[in-house]
Amino acid sequence: DFLFFWGAVFLVTTTLVAFLKKENQELIPAKEETKGITDTYRLLFSIIKMPAVLTFCLLILTSKVGFSAADAVTGLKLVEEGVPKEHLALLAVPMVPLQIILPLVISKYTAGPQPLNTFYKAMPYRLLLGLEFAFLVWWAPKVKHEGGFPVYYYAAVVLSYALHQITLYSMYVAIMAFNAKVSDPLIGGTYMTLLNTVSNLGGNWPSTVALWLVDPLTVKECAGAQGHTCATAAAAEV
Repeated sequence: DFLFFWGAVFLVTTTLVAFLKKENQELIPAKEETKGITDTYRLLFSIIKMPAVLTFCLLILTSKVGFSAADAVTGLKLVEEGVPKEHLALLAVPMVPLQIILPLVISKYTAGPQPLNTFYKAMPYRLLLGLEFAFLVWWAPKVKHEGGFPVYYYAAVVLSYALHQITLYSMYVAIMAFNAKVSDPLIGGTYMTLLNTVSNLGGNWPSTVALWLVDPLTVKECAGAQGHTCATAAAAEV
Protein backbone atom coordinates (compact mmCIF):
# COMPACT_ATOMS: atom_id res chain seq x y z
CA ASP A 1 0.00 0.00 0.00
CA PHE A 2 2.84 2.34 0.89
CA LEU A 3 4.62 1.74 -2.43
CA PHE A 4 1.36 1.94 -4.39
CA PHE A 5 0.44 5.30 -2.81
CA TRP A 6 3.80 6.96 -3.47
CA GLY A 7 3.97 5.40 -6.95
CA ALA A 8 0.63 7.06 -7.72
CA VAL A 9 1.84 10.40 -6.29
CA PHE A 10 5.00 10.14 -8.40
CA LEU A 11 3.04 9.45 -11.60
CA VAL A 12 0.54 12.26 -10.96
CA THR A 13 3.17 14.91 -10.12
CA THR A 14 5.46 14.06 -13.03
CA THR A 15 2.50 14.03 -15.43
CA LEU A 16 1.41 17.46 -14.16
CA VAL A 17 4.95 18.79 -14.66
CA ALA A 18 5.00 17.39 -18.22
CA PHE A 19 1.73 19.09 -19.16
CA LEU A 20 1.79 22.31 -17.11
CA LYS A 21 5.46 23.36 -17.08
CA LYS A 22 6.52 25.48 -20.04
CA GLU A 23 10.10 26.19 -21.08
CA ASN A 24 11.26 29.78 -21.28
CA GLN A 25 11.99 30.07 -24.99
CA GLU A 26 14.10 33.22 -24.59
CA LEU A 27 16.68 31.41 -22.46
CA ILE A 28 17.15 28.43 -24.77
CA PRO A 29 20.48 28.83 -26.64
CA ALA A 30 20.31 28.85 -30.42
CA LYS A 31 23.11 26.29 -30.74
CA GLU A 32 22.96 22.91 -29.04
CA GLU A 33 25.74 21.88 -26.67
CA THR A 34 26.56 18.76 -28.67
CA LYS A 35 25.26 17.11 -31.80
CA GLY A 36 25.31 13.46 -30.79
CA ILE A 37 26.76 10.71 -28.61
CA THR A 38 30.20 10.78 -30.28
CA ASP A 39 30.54 14.54 -29.83
CA THR A 40 29.43 14.27 -26.21
CA TYR A 41 32.11 11.68 -25.37
CA ARG A 42 34.77 13.69 -27.21
CA LEU A 43 33.74 16.68 -25.11
CA LEU A 44 33.90 14.62 -21.90
CA PHE A 45 37.41 13.39 -22.70
CA SER A 46 38.57 16.92 -23.48
CA ILE A 47 37.16 18.09 -20.11
CA ILE A 48 38.70 15.27 -18.06
CA LYS A 49 42.14 15.77 -19.68
CA MET A 50 42.40 19.26 -18.17
CA PRO A 51 44.95 19.17 -15.29
CA ALA A 52 42.68 20.90 -12.76
CA VAL A 53 39.73 18.59 -13.53
CA LEU A 54 41.98 15.50 -13.38
CA THR A 55 43.35 16.55 -9.96
CA PHE A 56 39.84 17.25 -8.66
CA CYS A 57 38.58 13.86 -9.92
CA LEU A 58 41.44 12.10 -8.09
CA LEU A 59 40.52 14.04 -4.94
CA ILE A 60 36.83 13.11 -4.95
CA LEU A 61 37.51 9.51 -6.02
CA THR A 62 39.65 8.94 -2.92
CA SER A 63 38.24 11.40 -0.35
CA LYS A 64 35.61 8.99 1.03
CA VAL A 65 37.90 6.01 1.68
CA GLY A 66 38.30 6.95 5.36
CA PHE A 67 34.64 6.54 6.27
CA SER A 68 33.57 3.89 3.74
CA ALA A 69 33.61 1.05 6.30
CA ALA A 70 31.60 3.03 8.87
CA ASP A 71 28.99 4.01 6.26
CA ALA A 72 28.63 0.58 4.64
CA VAL A 73 29.07 -1.89 7.49
CA THR A 74 27.70 -0.26 10.69
CA GLY A 75 24.04 -1.11 10.02
CA LEU A 76 24.90 -4.72 9.11
CA LYS A 77 27.02 -5.16 12.23
CA LEU A 78 24.29 -3.73 14.48
CA VAL A 79 21.85 -6.29 13.01
CA GLU A 80 24.48 -8.99 13.57
CA GLU A 81 24.73 -7.93 17.22
CA GLY A 82 20.99 -8.37 17.64
CA VAL A 83 19.46 -4.96 16.88
CA PRO A 84 16.17 -5.74 15.05
CA LYS A 85 16.07 -4.60 11.41
CA GLU A 86 12.64 -3.03 11.88
CA HIS A 87 13.96 -0.89 14.76
CA LEU A 88 16.84 0.33 12.61
CA ALA A 89 14.37 1.13 9.83
CA LEU A 90 12.24 3.14 12.29
CA LEU A 91 15.30 5.08 13.42
CA ALA A 92 15.62 6.34 9.82
CA VAL A 93 12.25 8.13 10.09
CA PRO A 94 13.49 11.03 12.30
CA MET A 95 16.32 11.53 9.77
CA VAL A 96 13.88 12.48 6.98
CA PRO A 97 13.04 16.03 8.21
CA LEU A 98 16.72 16.51 8.99
CA GLN A 99 17.64 15.50 5.43
CA ILE A 100 15.14 18.06 4.07
CA ILE A 101 16.32 20.92 6.31
CA LEU A 102 20.09 20.35 6.12
CA PRO A 103 20.65 21.29 2.43
CA LEU A 104 18.71 24.54 3.00
CA VAL A 105 20.87 25.45 6.00
CA ILE A 106 24.21 24.30 4.54
CA SER A 107 23.63 26.06 1.19
CA LYS A 108 24.08 29.41 2.98
CA TYR A 109 27.67 28.44 3.80
CA THR A 110 28.47 27.01 0.35
CA ALA A 111 27.15 29.99 -1.62
CA GLY A 112 30.40 31.97 -1.27
CA PRO A 113 33.53 31.97 -3.43
CA GLN A 114 35.03 28.87 -1.73
CA PRO A 115 32.31 26.19 -1.29
CA LEU A 116 34.86 23.40 -0.71
CA ASN A 117 35.85 24.95 2.64
CA THR A 118 32.68 23.39 4.10
CA PHE A 119 33.74 20.01 2.63
CA TYR A 120 37.17 20.22 4.28
CA LYS A 121 35.77 21.33 7.65
CA ALA A 122 33.20 18.50 7.77
CA MET A 123 35.67 15.73 6.90
CA PRO A 124 37.47 15.35 10.30
CA TYR A 125 34.12 15.20 12.12
CA ARG A 126 32.85 12.52 9.76
CA LEU A 127 36.03 10.51 10.33
CA LEU A 128 35.56 10.80 14.11
CA LEU A 129 31.98 9.57 13.74
CA GLY A 130 33.44 6.39 12.22
CA LEU A 131 34.99 5.72 15.64
CA GLU A 132 31.64 6.55 17.25
CA PHE A 133 29.92 3.95 15.02
CA ALA A 134 32.58 1.37 15.93
CA PHE A 135 31.87 2.13 19.61
CA LEU A 136 28.11 1.61 19.06
CA VAL A 137 28.77 -1.83 17.53
CA TRP A 138 31.12 -2.75 20.41
CA TRP A 139 28.62 -1.44 22.99
CA ALA A 140 25.60 -3.32 21.58
CA PRO A 141 26.28 -6.75 23.21
CA LYS A 142 27.19 -5.04 26.53
CA VAL A 143 23.75 -3.41 26.96
CA LYS A 144 21.62 -6.10 25.32
CA HIS A 145 19.14 -7.84 27.63
CA GLU A 146 16.33 -10.36 27.22
CA GLY A 147 13.81 -7.73 26.15
CA GLY A 148 16.15 -6.26 23.53
CA PHE A 149 18.03 -2.98 23.91
CA PRO A 150 17.44 -0.10 26.36
CA VAL A 151 15.96 3.19 25.19
CA TYR A 152 19.18 5.09 25.92
CA TYR A 153 21.05 2.86 23.44
CA TYR A 154 18.56 3.71 20.67
CA ALA A 155 18.83 7.39 21.66
CA ALA A 156 22.63 7.18 21.24
CA VAL A 157 22.19 5.54 17.82
CA VAL A 158 19.71 8.23 16.66
CA LEU A 159 22.02 11.03 17.89
CA SER A 160 25.02 9.45 16.14
CA TYR A 161 23.04 9.04 12.91
CA ALA A 162 21.85 12.66 13.11
CA LEU A 163 25.41 13.97 13.55
CA HIS A 164 26.51 11.72 10.69
CA GLN A 165 23.80 13.19 8.44
CA ILE A 166 25.04 16.72 9.22
CA THR A 167 28.61 15.88 8.16
CA LEU A 168 27.43 13.83 5.16
CA TYR A 169 25.20 16.61 3.81
CA SER A 170 27.83 19.26 4.50
CA MET A 171 30.22 17.40 2.21
CA TYR A 172 27.54 16.52 -0.36
CA VAL A 173 26.13 20.04 -0.71
CA ALA A 174 29.64 21.55 -0.81
CA ILE A 175 30.70 19.25 -3.67
CA MET A 176 27.48 19.99 -5.58
CA ALA A 177 27.96 23.74 -5.08
CA PHE A 178 31.57 23.52 -6.26
CA ASN A 179 30.60 21.46 -9.33
CA ALA A 180 27.95 24.03 -10.24
CA LYS A 181 30.43 26.88 -9.73
CA VAL A 182 33.25 25.51 -11.90
CA SER A 183 31.11 24.04 -14.71
CA ASP A 184 31.34 25.95 -17.98
CA PRO A 185 27.86 27.44 -18.63
CA LEU A 186 28.11 26.63 -22.37
CA ILE A 187 28.40 22.91 -21.62
CA GLY A 188 26.96 23.01 -18.11
CA GLY A 189 24.89 19.84 -18.34
CA THR A 190 27.72 17.67 -19.65
CA TYR A 191 30.28 19.20 -17.27
CA MET A 192 28.04 18.83 -14.19
CA THR A 193 27.07 15.26 -15.09
CA LEU A 194 30.72 14.25 -15.43
CA LEU A 195 31.75 15.74 -12.07
CA ASN A 196 28.69 14.38 -10.25
CA THR A 197 29.23 10.91 -11.74
CA VAL A 198 32.84 10.88 -10.54
CA SER A 199 31.65 12.11 -7.13
CA ASN A 200 29.12 9.25 -6.91
CA LEU A 201 31.79 6.73 -7.94
CA GLY A 202 34.03 8.15 -5.21
CA GLY A 203 31.38 7.20 -2.66
CA ASN A 204 30.43 3.80 -4.12
CA TRP A 205 33.71 2.02 -4.84
CA PRO A 206 35.16 2.38 -1.28
CA SER A 207 31.88 1.04 0.20
CA THR A 208 32.02 -1.98 -2.14
CA VAL A 209 35.64 -2.69 -1.16
CA ALA A 210 34.79 -2.24 2.55
CA LEU A 211 31.96 -4.80 2.30
CA TRP A 212 34.21 -7.21 0.41
CA LEU A 213 36.89 -6.93 3.14
CA VAL A 214 34.52 -7.60 6.06
CA ASP A 215 34.99 -11.39 6.04
CA PRO A 216 38.80 -11.48 5.54
CA LEU A 217 39.33 -8.88 8.31
CA THR A 218 36.86 -10.32 10.84
CA VAL A 219 38.50 -12.11 13.78
CA LYS A 220 36.54 -15.18 14.88
CA GLU A 221 36.92 -17.48 17.87
CA CYS A 222 35.91 -21.14 17.86
CA ALA A 223 34.16 -22.40 20.97
CA GLY A 224 35.27 -25.95 21.85
CA ALA A 225 37.71 -26.33 18.96
CA GLN A 226 41.18 -25.33 20.07
CA GLY A 227 43.74 -24.59 17.39
CA HIS A 228 41.11 -23.60 14.83
CA THR A 229 40.72 -19.99 13.81
CA CYS A 230 37.40 -20.33 11.92
CA ALA A 231 38.84 -17.86 9.42
CA THR A 232 37.06 -19.37 6.44
CA ALA A 233 33.30 -19.82 6.00
CA ALA A 234 33.77 -23.62 5.72
CA ALA A 235 35.76 -23.77 9.00
CA ALA A 236 33.16 -21.64 10.80
CA GLU A 237 30.40 -23.98 9.52
CA VAL A 238 32.22 -27.03 10.92
